Amino acid sequence: MNKRLHRWALTGGLIWGAIMFLTTLACAYTGYGRAFLDIWVSIYPGFNISLWGSLIGFVYGFLDLYVGIYIIAWVAKQVSKGKKTYS
Repeated sequence: MNKRLHRWALTGGLIWGAIMFLTTLACAYTGYGRAFLDIWVSIYPGFNISLWGSLIGFVYGFLDLYVGIYIIAWVAKQVSKGKKTYS
């Protein structure tokens, strides 16, 4: 596995996981972000707005963006391999 691709994917996964975790906690206690989280409740099975749901949201968010960024970065790397540079 390419370390650079792994680092990009890991960073994105951690950021999106943290956003899901913190937004779910905020919504569970204050109601903030309810409309945003209602979208994700319909997409991620088992995810709900609760303390346990914030942990599930972190895992789903991490895996979702980790895989997504890894695939996008891998495709971009493959496309750029075929390009010639002119100096």
